[in-house]
Parts: sequence; C-alpha cells; structure tokens
Amino acid sequence: MTLRNERVRKALMREISDILLKDIKDPNVAGIVSITDVEVSHDNSFAKVFYSVMADEEGRKRTEKAILNVTPKIRHEVGKRIRLRHTPELRFVLDESLERGLRITKLIDQISKGEL
Repeated sequence: MTLRNERVRKALMREISDILLKDIKDPNVAGIVSITDVEVSHDNSFAKVFYSVMADEEGRKRTEKAILNVTPKIRHEVGKRIRLRHTPELRFVLDESLERGLRITKLIDQISKGEL
C-alpha cells in the first residue's frame, strides 16, 4: 500500500465515522456503529468499509439494511469532505470480530471458573 492509499484510508475512516455519528439520523440504526477498518483499492476507486454494531441480532440486521440504504448519501458526503478526483465506491461489511472475541473471552472465563 502506498503512502497516498494509506492517507486516503485514514481519511475515509475518519470521515465515514463522523458522517455516521453526526449526519445520518436514521431510526433504524440501532446501537453504536463504529468503523473498524477500511480497505482501499490500489487506484482508490473502491473502498471496503468494515463496521461493527453494538446491538442485538435484530438491531444488527436493521442497522445493516439502514446503512445499505444510506450508502449513496454517505458517499456523497465523503465526496464533499475529501478532495479526490473520484470518490471511491463504498461497500459496507459487517465486522463481527469484536463479538467473536467477547464470546471467546467469556468461554475462557467460564472454563477457568470450572463452569464448563
């Protein structure tokens, strides 16, 4: 990854997080949404945005649909905030690594206490 790609990646993470926090007022976005990572293509035309949601299963599904619906608005806002020749196409991917990590930690705690 080039230095330019890394700068674009960091700028996208910062701006998308800010847009989701301040500009998107969708009641279907349940819980806390955080951007965990962004992967940018070598030509900055495509970005895969990994996000996590701190909510129950139903809330995650509602949030996933809501984010899919507002993706064009998010891309438009990113285009206004970051000066690039072409705004990257955004694809949001639910990152479940935090939930898996919490589940594994809970299992390890139960084993160490002799509950399993």
